[in-house]
Amino acid sequence: MSTTPPAGDPVAGTPADLAGTDPAGTGPTAPTDREGRSDPAARDRTIAGEAGPADRGRSSLQRRTVGVLAVAQVFSGLGNGSTLALGSILAVRLSGSEAWAGATTTALTLAAAVVAVPLSALAVRRGRRIALVTGLAGAMAGCAVIVLAVVTGLFALLLAGAALVGLATAVNLQSRFAAVDLASDARRGRDLSIVVWSITVGAVAGPNLVRPGAVLGRALGLPEIAGPFVISLAGMAVGALILLIALRPDPLLTARAAAVDRVTGPAPRGRAALRHGWAAIRREPRALAALLGVLAAHGAMVAVMSMTPLHLQHLNAAPPADAAAHLHEPDLLALIGLTISLHILGMYAFSPVMGWCTDRWGRTTTLLAGQGVLVVAVVLAGLGQAQVPVVTVGLLLLGLGWSASTVAGSTLLAESVDPGSRVLAQGVSDTLMGAFGAVGSAVAGALLAGVGYLGLNLTAVVLLGVAIVAVLRLARTGADRPATAR
Repeated sequence: MSTTPPAGDPVAGTPADLAGTDPAGTGPTAPTDREGRSDPAARDRTIAGEAGPADRGRSSLQRRTVGVLAVAQVFSGLGNGSTLALGSILAVRLSGSEAWAGATTTALTLAAAVVAVPLSALAVRRGRRIALVTGLAGAMAGCAVIVLAVVTGLFALLLAGAALVGLATAVNLQSRFAAVDLASDARRGRDLSIVVWSITVGAVAGPNLVRPGAVLGRALGLPEIAGPFVISLAGMAVGALILLIALRPDPLLTARAAAVDRVTGPAPRGRAALRHGWAAIRREPRALAALLGVLAAHGAMVAVMSMTPLHLQHLNAAPPADAAAHLHEPDLLALIGLTISLHILGMYAFSPVMGWCTDRWGRTTTLLAGQGVLVVAVVLAGLGQAQVPVVTVGLLLLGLGWSASTVAGSTLLAESVDPGSRVLAQGVSDTLMGAFGAVGSAVAGALLAGVGYLGLNLTAVVLLGVAIVAVLRLARTGADRPATAR
């Protein structure tokens, strides 16, 4: 059944126009999936790939949607970059204890986990545009609260602000799925990866806002370290405005009107939405494999990345042979910003390549390749912990492995679940990603204090090894099932 979009979100074309049929009126034939297996259930997901004027209009709308999402992501990525680069340092400074070093990242990722399903349910009811703008509005408030925390020195305010900034993480995650609401099967991985890639500018710029942010902070009469968050707030405001004005017609509402994603009743809310999405994933071994691969990649990445700034600070504080080798705080912060920027560059800048690999080589193959790169990254960073250049290369590879795992895993998840349950399943995926990130950053602080940076990285190796085995087994189970079972 089709759903009428809210006023102000007109759908481009009628459902019949968008759905399309072949000249004989028999409809599209069942395609094969991206792993080369027959997949009749994918018919509803490949309507956009059919020839005809209506399909060209749909393709044009999809390109415009991806473009709008990409531009908005450039600006909305600023806040996360600043928080990740400076969060652990602020947490130690305001709490007075290194035991709380991972607290800001934990708050950010946990909040992203908590709001992922509610934002997905809001998208089902009101469309992607309203859901994404709502999330960015909360993140803007979070940047303001972090500035207030720095001014007042209140640790509790810092945690509250980081949690609100976490809404921007949830928006970034949901945006990648919004990019495939209207995508054809042949381009699903690439369209998703373009939106992931667009985060590069804002996310890489965020950690490097330390120096210009310090200048702005002084000009506004604020502490220097608060300045980057003022810039982040402005960037998020621009991103929200772009989505509010330009993401029309809404891609999810348009897809539903075209009967691509059929919804047979009112959207579940609260725990019912969580249960509904989880059940959809659990029924499909390939969807479960995708989820486990994404979760392991995200948990390992957040754990190592969130503790690296503090590790670099420890290296700088250690007595060197030459006392002049110590960096002053502005230079140290700039070094940390550069390291995190290169890591984030690896996460996002090569996403189109990962999307091409996902479409060309297959979802599972690319997912497993990403897990392998992650293992190499954490081993390199751990064994080379005393050398800043080696740690930096490890962080860059950590971002690349995360990118491959996330793009391939998200694409596999989106096409493996029942279309009517897809949005809520995506919300469950984002919720669990946030939860794994929160647990990873919280445990990472304790591991850094207890077994050091090397022990932290070796723990990540164990996590990734378990995930690789599970993905291989589940992917094989899904491949053995007949197409009609999927």
